[in-house]
Amino acid sequence: MNFPEPHAGLVVRYSYLWKREYDAGRDEGTKDRPCAIVMAVVDEDGEKEVWVLPITHSPPTAPADAIEIPTVTKNRLGLDSERSWIMITEVNEFIWPGPDLRPIPGRDASTISYGALPPKFFAHVRDKFLERDQREKAA
Repeated sequence: MNFPEPHAGLVVRYSYLWKREYDAGRDEGTKDRPCAIVMAVVDEDGEKEVWVLPITHSPPTAPADAIEIPTVTKNRLGLDSERSWIMITEVNEFIWPGPDLRPIPGRDASTISYGALPPKFFAHVRDKFLERDQREKAA
C-alpha cells in the first residue's frame, strides 16, 4: 500500500479504538472510520508519531465535545451525506503507517486518505482540541 505523508488536517480511514472499548479490554477498534490527523511529528527515534480524532455520525452528548463538519467539506472529501462530527474529547496515537490504517471502500484498494480539511476549519478543530486538552490537564 502506498501511504501519503501524514500531516495535520489529513483525513484517513482508521480502525479507531474508543476509550470505552479500551477500558473494556479491546486492543483494536470495532469499526473503521474517517479520522482527522490533529498532529504529526517525527519523534526522537525518527518515527512519525500521529494523533487522530474520530469522525462519527453520533451527535455529541455535549455540544462542546465535538465540531460538526460542514456539508461542503464532507462532499469535497467524498464522505456520506449524513451529519458528522469530529470528536475532540479523545484521541488515538500511533506510529505511521500503522496496522490500523484501512483502504477506503469504493476507491482504489491502496487509498487510505479522503483528503485534507480546509485550513481555517482545521485550525478551529485543532484549537478546540488543544483548549480541551489543556483544561483536562489542569483539572
